[in-house]
Amino acid sequence: MNSPDDVLLVLTNLPDADSAGKLARLLVEQRLAACVNMLTPCTSVYRWQGALETATEQPLLIKTTRARYPALQAAVHEAHPYELPELIAIPVQEGLPAYLAWVAAETAPQP
Repeated sequence: MNSPDDVLLVLTNLPDADSAGKLARLLVEQRLAACVNMLTPCTSVYRWQGALETATEQPLLIKTTRARYPALQAAVHEAHPYELPELIAIPVQEGLPAYLAWVAAETAPQP
């Protein structure tokens, strides 16, 4: 599984650093992600239930594989504090082969 097409970059946002850190650790501990980057908080502007909202959020960049994405999606949906969390998966088009192999190895289910 060293094909770039097998690796995904998954994006989500959480309301604060504490909830972001908990989700990041959960995903890596369960081998659903090889690595999760917690970025600097950002300001999000969006419409929710008919009202314009502005919120400070903590973005996460999650590295996983297509094979692990369904389980990752289920874990995020269960653990995320938002009613409707953003969860977007972007296929990796290119990457350092050794890094892609590492992502695959770190997300492989353990016996």
